[in-house]
Amino acid sequence: MLRREFLAVRNRLTADDVREAAGALAARALELPELARARTVAAYVSVGSEPGTLALLDALCARGVRVLLPALLPDNDLDWGAYSGEGSLARVQRGGKMALFEPTGERLGPDAVAGADVVLLPGLAVDARGMRLGRGGGSYDRVLARLEGAGAHPALVVLLYDSEVVERVPAEAHDRPVHAVVTPSGVRRFRSGA
Repeated sequence: MLRREFLAVRNRLTADDVREAAGALAARALELPELARARTVAAYVSVGSEPGTLALLDALCARGVRVLLPALLPDNDLDWGAYSGEGSLARVQRGGKMALFEPTGERLGPDAVAGADVVLLPGLAVDARGMRLGRGGGSYDRVLARLEGAGAHPALVVLLYDSEVVERVPAEAHDRPVHAVVTPSGVRRFRSGA
C-alpha cells in the first residue's frame, strides 16, 4: 500500500516537474565526493516519473567514468552493460511490466556490479535510518546481496524526490541501508554510510 501511495504522488508530476528535478538531481549528485573520485558507477535509466537520471549519466560519461546499466533477466536478477550515451540504449518491454531502457552492448554478467565504486539505486522512499523502499521486485536486493557476498563496499546512493525522504519505511532482515540519498534540494547521509 505504501508503494502505491508513493507511485500515485509521482504519477501526478508533470513532464516539466520531472525535467526540472532531473537537472537539480544531477547537479547535487555530481557534488558527491564519492562520484567525483569514482572510476566505475553502476546506475540505471529512469523511466516515467522516476527522478530523472539521463543528465547525470551523460555528465558521468563526460568525466570519463565507466557507467554500468542493468538489463533485467527473466528471474528478476540484473545483468550489466556499459553506457556510452542515449544511442547505446534500447527500449525493452517484458510482459506486463513497465518498459525499461537497457544497454545494447555486450553483457558483462551479474557480478560486474561488484567492480563499481558507487551504486546508484532506484527507490520509492528512504527513511531516517537509510533504509530504502524499492518497487518490490527484489532485483536490487539481489544486487546488494551480491555485493556483500563479493566483499565489495561501493557507496550506495538512492536518487529520490524531496518528499520521498520519510521518517520510516518497512524493512526486512535482509534489507541493507544506503549511505546517502540525493534529492533535487540536496544530499543527506546516513550513519551507516561511508
